[in-house]
Amino acid sequence: QVQLVESGGGLVQAGGSLRLSCAASGDIICISAMGWFRQAPGKEREFVAVIMWSGGNTYLADSVKGRFTISGDNAKNTVYLQMNNLKPEDTAVYYCAATRKLGAPMGTYDYQYWGQGTQVTVSS
Repeated sequence: QVQLVESGGGLVQAGGSLRLSCAASGDIICISAMGWFRQAPGKEREFVAVIMWSGGNTYLADSVKGRFTISGDNAKNTVYLQMNNLKPEDTAVYYCAATRKLGAPMGTYDYQYWGQGTQVTVSS
């Protein structure tokens, strides 16, 4: 089993920045990639970003490219999501997820482990 704990959410004005953290523990040796997803009220959970644990390759959703960055610290088993130039439409609960699946999975069904989520609210 893998446990994921997110932190760093909050309320910010449009144009501001936040950094989310996700600390992994447990059987992390089986993890191939870690990702961030978000879910706004009344909408489905959607892919935001993923980082490959080996090699560090990253992929971002088109809606956040140029504004968000995903990075990882292997020594701390922690993944970060740096969010800049935030917009009201970025308001959502953000979830950290981990997968044993190889490649750069972007579907919620590809991930076996999930954090509890952290709220990000962007005011206009």
